[in-house]
Amino acid sequence: MLPHCCKKRYARVKVVAPASSRITICTLLQRSFVHGNADKTWVQAFPCFFLGALGSLRKELVKPESLDGLVLVSSPAVPPRCSDHIYYVATRVSVQQDRYESAIMLYDTGSGEHRVLQGGPSDTCPLPSPDGSRYLFIHRPEQRSQRDRKQPGLELRLASPGSTGSVVVARIRGLVSAAWSPDSRRVVAAIPVGEPDEDIKLVTRLPVWFNGKGYVYNTQVKPFIIDVDSGDMTEIDIGLEWVQVGSVDWSPDGRYIVILASYDEKKPFLYRLYVYDSVREEYWVAAEGLSGYGELAWSPDSKRVAYLGHRLERGFATHNRVIVIDPWGGEECLTCSLGRNASNTVNSDVRGPNCSKRLAWTRRGILFLMSDGGEVKLYSVLPGKEPRPVIAPRGGVVDEFATDISGELVAYTFMTPTSPKELYLYLDNKAIRITRHTEAWVNKHLLSSPERIAFRASDGALVEGWVLRPPRGVEERGWVLYIHGGPKTMWGYGFMHEFHVLTSAGYTVLYVNPRGSDGYSEEFADIRCRYGERDYEDLMEAAKYAVTELGLAEDRAAVMGGSYGGFMTNWVIGHTGFFKAAVTMRNISNWISMYGTTDIGWYFVEDQICCTPWKNPERCWEKSPLRYIDKAKTPTLIIHSDQDYRCWLDQALQLYTALRLHGVDTKLAIFPGENHDLSRSGKPKHRVKRLQLVLEWLDKHIGEKKGLA
Repeated sequence: MLPHCCKKRYARVKVVAPASSRITICTLLQRSFVHGNADKTWVQAFPCFFLGALGSLRKELVKPESLDGLVLVSSPAVPPRCSDHIYYVATRVSVQQDRYESAIMLYDTGSGEHRVLQGGPSDTCPLPSPDGSRYLFIHRPEQRSQRDRKQPGLELRLASPGSTGSVVVARIRGLVSAAWSPDSRRVVAAIPVGEPDEDIKLVTRLPVWFNGKGYVYNTQVKPFIIDVDSGDMTEIDIGLEWVQVGSVDWSPDGRYIVILASYDEKKPFLYRLYVYDSVREEYWVAAEGLSGYGELAWSPDSKRVAYLGHRLERGFATHNRVIVIDPWGGEECLTCSLGRNASNTVNSDVRGPNCSKRLAWTRRGILFLMSDGGEVKLYSVLPGKEPRPVIAPRGGVVDEFATDISGELVAYTFMTPTSPKELYLYLDNKAIRITRHTEAWVNKHLLSSPERIAFRASDGALVEGWVLRPPRGVEERGWVLYIHGGPKTMWGYGFMHEFHVLTSAGYTVLYVNPRGSDGYSEEFADIRCRYGERDYEDLMEAAKYAVTELGLAEDRAAVMGGSYGGFMTNWVIGHTGFFKAAVTMRNISNWISMYGTTDIGWYFVEDQICCTPWKNPERCWEKSPLRYIDKAKTPTLIIHSDQDYRCWLDQALQLYTALRLHGVDTKLAIFPGENHDLSRSGKPKHRVKRLQLVLEWLDKHIGEKKGLA
């Protein structure tokens, strides 16, 4: 049954039929763009005009430049109380403009209409008020002068869903987390403050820099209460000299604010849970020793707080859990029996900007995402009950979600290996697709579907993976073992544009989840102190399986990966000559230098490799691929970004120098102004060039026909 106030509104929600609704939606979108600020936004070019003719067009292969025009759907948002408005963000990849152009969209569940609320080119993170009358969002103004560059880079703006206008509430340097007060008049927000020195950097804090942010040694993230009408900002003082707030939430009764804060710069992965009484203007610590994702959500009765994280039971290999904390004492783990990570860790390179929360406490239960063998599902759990699936489609990924306090309507994004994310509604136990932004792109291109594989490793464990072959009509030229990053992420049913680029060029892609991957048990994920051991064996046994069982050519095999996948690619070429080509990206080659140069190095290396450079440097060196690089013979392409502070540029330089000195065919590509996320959110032209370099390397070393030069 629908809640009483919503019966009339939700009664008209209908399935968007592929044929009949296609033109209607396009027409509505185009009308919105024309009557809005179409002259200032990309959305006027929405590719609806040729949807009807796609069936008669010849499908194209996916190329690096096929990124252009792809629309990324993300960041669903639903007003907490009864409403017929669903917000989301649509981001168009523009290779020509070399940017991502984001607009805030509104879907009316009663009429089925789509409207452009904020046309960009950089509007994101819609945050609707509890009463549904207005919403906040982030606007990034274009910086045209030196004076503009000295101003905070973002504007927090306030708008009404009935208008395209907006007003500036505050100018800020970022927004880590935010939540409305129940009266829809104020927000509590975690906001970065401070900036680095303009000239000489005088550093006295850790970390020096952070990936995607730059120099952060003078930056803290503090909690503020913001009056959205006046713009007045009041800091909540929780008595910390150094603080990095990760999540905030406001209790439904309006009295309490819960704040998750990191308090020790040497151990920034440890959090305390603070509760602030806004009536008495005092605070207390409700829990300590927390770690993990760190999302927060109050119970509807304002008596307990749901926490998404863990207590480092297996270090950084620990699964995130839903833990209910009583601010006045006591806690209960609700998902410890699940045996899976209560988080979305599937890899994809077509995600737009996302500000949706990863935890929601509704009257029906606490909603969270769960990674399970390549799939991501939406689950619900109540205190004292076992978790149960709510949205669990086979062969796909529920990527983000939002819901109201009733929990009866859920807006979520969903993708598969052959379809990028679109927005869906879940209502009355039915899934309803409500956007088709990527339909034109999908229908235009020739895509192949992956085949799931599974084999028993030599120690008896089941290892799962997928093989994606070239689409029909494309001759197979070789194959690639592609290793994911993390290591605690997973391959699965996420859409990977890069994979389709490779298969369209004639390369089969083999991608598996070796030990260390997410989506399975904690024991499976825990390879602390053992990098390059069982994980390496799983990967090499997968390669053997590809040759003996899948019929892939042994003399046309390549290996590639990024981050942990880059580390493992480096490890592979130093331990076997099986592969005829390698591509290592954002890699790790030396754990000793990694320890002291990167944004997470000093604690990540200790946890994962179990070494420090001054206590047991031999351990760090033993696990460093550079230690074995004199054995490498595999032609290797190294791709790195000069602002990658997660795996700093020195890792690539050391590897390149060593390979060149040992006479290995090697090329180093350094991308200026990019960070660790080049392949996922780098400048579009750089992303295209990266893929072109990969194809050129594969073509040279495994793609040429035998007997040809």
